[in-house]
Amino acid sequence: MKAFIRSTSFIILFATDSSKAKAQPDLRGYEVGIAGSAFVYQGDLTPSRLGSYRTLKPGGQIFISKIITPMFSLRTNLSFGKLKGDDSKYSSPSYRQQRNFNFKTPVFEISELLVADLMRNNFARQPSKFSPYLFAGIGLGFLKITRDWSRFNAEYFNREASTIQGLSDDAQHSLPKTIPVLPLGMGLRYTLSKRISLNAESSYRFTFTDYLDGFSQAADPSRKDSYQTHSLGIIYQFQKSNSSWKCPVPKY
Repeated sequence: MKAFIRSTSFIILFATDSSKAKAQPDLRGYEVGIAGSAFVYQGDLTPSRLGSYRTLKPGGQIFISKIITPMFSLRTNLSFGKLKGDDSKYSSPSYRQQRNFNFKTPVFEISELLVADLMRNNFARQPSKFSPYLFAGIGLGFLKITRDWSRFNAEYFNREASTIQGLSDDAQHSLPKTIPVLPLGMGLRYTLSKRISLNAESSYRFTFTDYLDGFSQAADPSRKDSYQTHSLGIIYQFQKSNSSWKCPVPKY
């Protein structure tokens, strides 16, 4: 949270100073944004296909985008938050109350996204108030996974040798610290002025690991883990104009 506050303050000061400076880099066509997020884990420790909303955690994101066409822009995105999963939060199926696996991890993610504005508002002089958009890309997630099976009821699983053996295998398996992710999502942008917009978006992260939650063989090794975020934020565009930006001719 402290990192989010510092990052937010930096962006606000940067945007303010850039409008006042006499000599400044040409930032036309760039945007910066900040957002608060909810991180939702999806994996072996939740029965819901929508994710573990009972253990959602707060986070945030900051980004900078370069507009390249009326429809497309490239966004460099930094996200940070936490993920948590806990069998004991679910009473059905009943074995979850006996298995009692849980985990938590901080998440720091950097990604590069291609964003498509479906209304082609990137250079519009009078953009639509509402602009839906889609995005996809590639990134890296940095983790520090802590898993816990201290409340595991071994007696309950005595007749399930695969669970006992699977837990033994998982305990010896090293946990990932860095994972590739494929973000895919959608959002809605609301224009307040030529420079300021609000946005809401949801993003799903495909991963290539079943150890995001620290467990695989003792749970369901056939499915990879994943996570998602839901965000609300604000965007500052350094200049909304058409594609024929021209510098004013000085008068003497």
